[in-house]
Amino acid sequence: MKSIFLKKYGKASEAFEICETEKPKCGNDQVLIEVECFGLNYAEVMARHGLYKPAPKPPGVLGYEVAGTIREVGRNVDSSLIGKRVVAFTRFGGYSQTVVTNKNAFAEIGDMDAGEACCIAVQYATAYYMAFEMTNIQPGNRVLIHAGAGGVGTALIQLCKLKDAFVFANAGSDDKLDYMKSQGADEVINSRKDDYELAIKSKLGKEKLDITFNPIAGSTFKKDFRLLGSGGRLILFGASERAGKKFGFFSTLNFLKKMGMMLPIFLVGSSKSILGVNMLNIGDDKPEILARCMKNVADLVKAGKLKPHVGARFKASEIAQAHNLLESRKSIGKIVVFWNEN
Repeated sequence: MKSIFLKKYGKASEAFEICETEKPKCGNDQVLIEVECFGLNYAEVMARHGLYKPAPKPPGVLGYEVAGTIREVGRNVDSSLIGKRVVAFTRFGGYSQTVVTNKNAFAEIGDMDAGEACCIAVQYATAYYMAFEMTNIQPGNRVLIHAGAGGVGTALIQLCKLKDAFVFANAGSDDKLDYMKSQGADEVINSRKDDYELAIKSKLGKEKLDITFNPIAGSTFKKDFRLLGSGGRLILFGASERAGKKFGFFSTLNFLKKMGMMLPIFLVGSSKSILGVNMLNIGDDKPEILARCMKNVADLVKAGKLKPHVGARFKASEIAQAHNLLESRKSIGKIVVFWNEN
């Protein structure tokens, strides 16, 4: 079988190589999946730059999610699953034609489009966990979604509107504003042209936000915290402002300095919360949560209540182009890579 190896850190055009490798063995509590396609996530861009510690070091295979067909099952897995099409979370290794994953880390997709299904395992499951399990969004809650045109952002907009929240969404270009509106966002902001904090304050007046979903961190952290009112929750699920920056102690220190220092007792006084999310850890430590989120999202997609958006489809041989598009921040929705070269 073939896998796409991260051979070294750096530019996408120089970092990857497609190699023949051995098919993985299926453990007792695992399933083996023949992969149709895999999705890209921004954590993999961070990993390509050597900025994501949990990722395998070169030479290694990245990838969190795949869509495909179960071909083998382990001794402790129901054999009737063989032949079922699924979307699955992979703890790396997803950039491969064949993968193994835990028996709790997939959801059946039936005849769902493989590209749309690939949105479920990481991006929609992450969004569902944050919007439906970590928080209890109420009708009329005021919500800010950063990077609203991305894969997680798209999912969050759709999920928050299912809860009848009022959604602010921002992105870095005008062409993404109409897209976010089409997904249900009530107010959209070009964060490269306008200060989103001032724009939201102008709209809300004396009112405050209830929740912010932030994959950026850095300079956005203090702004988000100021925008929250009593009972407000700031949910951090990434640090994309760190991507592409220089390596080293001082660069990291500057990034952390932008976020500032905060004593926990201040959270009591302000009645605000800061929550961190890493679905890799959830998958490791609480696989039942991951399985539940994927199944619930798949059910919502099948019922027509959610509509994953695939913004770009690439061939495996175009992995560098796919990474470059994601890193450029010009992509909309999900980027999916297919092994079938036709």
